[in-house]
Amino acid sequence: MILDSAPSQPIDRHGEADRHSGGKPRLHEYFGAMANQGASDLHLKADTTARLRLGTKIVPVKGKPLTGDQIAAMADEILDDRQRAFFAEVGSIDVAEELEGADRFRINIYRQRGKVSIAVRRVSRQIPTFKELNLPPQIRKIAENTAGIVLAAGITGSGKSTTIAAMIEHINQTRLCHIVTVEDPIEYLYTDAKSLINQREVGIDIPDFALALKYLMREDPDVVLIGEMRDRETFAAALQAAETGHLVFGSIHSSGAAQTIGRILDLFDADSRDLIRQSLGFNLRAIICQRLLPCLAKGVDRVPAVEILLNNPAARQMIEEGRDAELTEVIRSSEHEGMQDFTGSLLELIEKDYVDPKVAYEAAPNPDELKMRMKGISSSRVGLLGR
Repeated sequence: MILDSAPSQPIDRHGEADRHSGGKPRLHEYFGAMANQGASDLHLKADTTARLRLGTKIVPVKGKPLTGDQIAAMADEILDDRQRAFFAEVGSIDVAEELEGADRFRINIYRQRGKVSIAVRRVSRQIPTFKELNLPPQIRKIAENTAGIVLAAGITGSGKSTTIAAMIEHINQTRLCHIVTVEDPIEYLYTDAKSLINQREVGIDIPDFALALKYLMREDPDVVLIGEMRDRETFAAALQAAETGHLVFGSIHSSGAAQTIGRILDLFDADSRDLIRQSLGFNLRAIICQRLLPCLAKGVDRVPAVEILLNNPAARQMIEEGRDAELTEVIRSSEHEGMQDFTGSLLELIEKDYVDPKVAYEAAPNPDELKMRMKGISSSRVGLLGR
């Protein structure tokens, strides 16, 4: 790492760093280092060296520790008077900086132990393709719906946002339409291709999700991304958009297709759930659940195991009648339609030598079932060799 963590410019008596030539804030040097190193995050804390997140690890930057005054000065450079007043009162503020023709950086400035710290998230313009993400080919077909709801499910860090980004970018490259995203925070930057794309970031472009959703339908969208669906208002807005002929993407924390339905219903009171089931049965297009696993293939860090539920007539009936537990059987019996369960996905990853069987067993919903299916494949191979 070449970047030195201590500022190269002096600190004046007011604790403010002189800007570099051209008036660029000192913090922009770190942005360049993040891009060059492929870092997702930067952390600046008083009396320690800067740190970058590379993959899953926080790595110290070469150089001297930063003082509290130096970090405060870097923060002061990028804030206007209104933002400074807000930060002084609240002790935390979100702002964003975008380098022309390059990445965007979401910056959280906050106080801890009486000193200023800065956390920066790099928002990349490089959106991976379905192939680069090792996603099943069915994902492309799901993105080609023109109305309804598509949900990406999984735990934090399972790649939900990246999968949605790949689908949005596929639409961007293939459809003449208007895409509006409401995100907290923005995860990827899109460049208009065939589509016109407007991205709104909560806390920066709009105060909160509720206000963004209030005005959403007045913005004439064809495709909508509503970040994470975390409350009743958010999901109700998604259903309303789908019911009026829009294609809606969203992410939700859950571990499987059946659990996703339950997670949605938990957002609503008991009296509303039958109506929500009917609306879901009609408007849901797909649930894509995924888990990221360490990959054995050279040059690939992690690979997704993916469960796909497509809302065919059988799935619709199960959802509307409250028979969520039977959705797994619907998936297994509908593989010819493009559905797949986690066990089948794990089996395929093992066959391709992408995932160690031990890792797959640990990730499997039912390890014994995965072992049995592996034995079936091994037996069939022996049978073929004996012919």
